[in-house]
Amino acid sequence: MNTTERVDGLDALDDEGEPGRPRRQPLTRQRIVRAALGIMDEEGLQAVTMRRIGRALGVEAMSLYNHVRDKEEILDSICEEVLSEFRVPDARDWREAIRAGAGEYRRLLLAHPRVITLMTARKGPVTNVDSLRVYEFALGMFREAGLTPSESLKALNALGSYILGSVTMQLGLTISGPPDEAHLRAHEDMAQLAAAADFPYLRECLPYLAESDMDDQFEFGLNLLIEAVAARPGRKPGPTVSA
Repeated sequence: MNTTERVDGLDALDDEGEPGRPRRQPLTRQRIVRAALGIMDEEGLQAVTMRRIGRALGVEAMSLYNHVRDKEEILDSICEEVLSEFRVPDARDWREAIRAGAGEYRRLLLAHPRVITLMTARKGPVTNVDSLRVYEFALGMFREAGLTPSESLKALNALGSYILGSVTMQLGLTISGPPDEAHLRAHEDMAQLAAAADFPYLRECLPYLAESDMDDQFEFGLNLLIEAVAARPGRKPGPTVSA
């Protein structure tokens, strides 16, 4: 009986010295979702089709339906796959935890910018427990900050909304940002419009708009949120939840 061994991704020579065929990885739901995520990152959401995913995995599109219900399930699962990449920070106190956690969530969104569209439109149920880790971490840090369970949930929504909005702005849906030609032209147009109207506060702030740094803006807004939590009346240390 001939036998083969796996060597550097290929089967070793068989007993007759003939090269063996490469073994194909089994098709799984996670491989499908990871392939779809890669396509989305590189080619855009419109490119994520069953046929395109099948081609990336070297299988017929119909084979995918043995592991996923349809394309919508794959798109929902992309959200969970991205959230499962969240690296829980090792923070000493709740302020540091909020800062580190917000930075990590921002990193994920910038690494997979098109996932924001999926997250805002998502309606399916959560199916991946790993994707819940980010929520458990965030709620835990607000409880440790002394907020009640109800307040912690509201604070989580406020922080999440801030990060999503900040990343959306950074991706180009505002005229603030690096002073390239398009941004400078938009700034000049707004300055001319403001000069013709009675908007003194806008005029005095406009010079800072074109030269604003998105990292600085993000940290400034994050500091405001942290200060608001610290100033919350009636804060009490949250309970320590055993692992």
